[in-house]
Order: sequence, then structure tokens, then C-alpha cells
Amino acid sequence: MSHQLTIAGNLSADPEMRYLPDGTPVTTFRMASNDFGNTVWFRVSVWRKQAEAVAEYLKKGRLAMVYGRMSPDRETGSPKIWTDSNGKPRASYEVTADRVVFLSGGGDRTEEDPAPVVTNDDIPF
Repeated sequence: MSHQLTIAGNLSADPEMRYLPDGTPVTTFRMASNDFGNTVWFRVSVWRKQAEAVAEYLKKGRLAMVYGRMSPDRETGSPKIWTDSNGKPRASYEVTADRVVFLSGGGDRTEEDPAPVVTNDDIPF
């Protein structure tokens, strides 16, 4: 079961792109969304042409809007839970993006950089 959601937040690290054995590009990135001091972490996966655009144009600190589907941890049915290096419990949500919109602010993009065009891609599942 998946849930539709819309997230606005900042990337906490540069996106990482890789290729599946069949040549399909997939990019993952982490983002944080803040609501009145409460931070929620998301791990986002983006496929195909969007994966390439995200890897090229988004960087750590950039603001983005993600439209996608959330899937709970397969083992627990909850967010992914772990303990950080300081011993504090943490959680993140796994999201498959249907669409990523690049918003202004943060990062090192200049006015001379072209505005990226991102289209909906077919998600492989």
C-alpha cells in the first residue's frame, strides 16, 4: 500500500545517481521538511529522465517540492527507524517521486543557469 503526498523541503546532501543493469537511471536524495520546529526526514527515489535532471540541477541545500508515493518499511509497516551516532533514535520515510519541482533558494545555482524542465516519467512499479 502506498500513500500520495506532497513535500516541500531542503536537500540535506547532494543527490546520488546510479544506473540499473538495464541502463535505467535512478537518483536518490535525502530531504528535510520543517514544520514549526519539527523536522521530518525523507529519502526520495526518482526514475528515468527526472533522475538525470535532479542529479544535474539539485544540490545540497536546494529547496524542492516532491509529489509522490510513500511506502512504509516492509518489515515493520512504519518509517525506517535507526539510531544516530549520538545514540538518538531517528526515522525517515521512503518516497518514490512522481514529479520533482525545483524551487528557488539555497545551493549554488546562478541566474545564468537554465531553468530545468522536469516531466512526469513512468515509474517502473
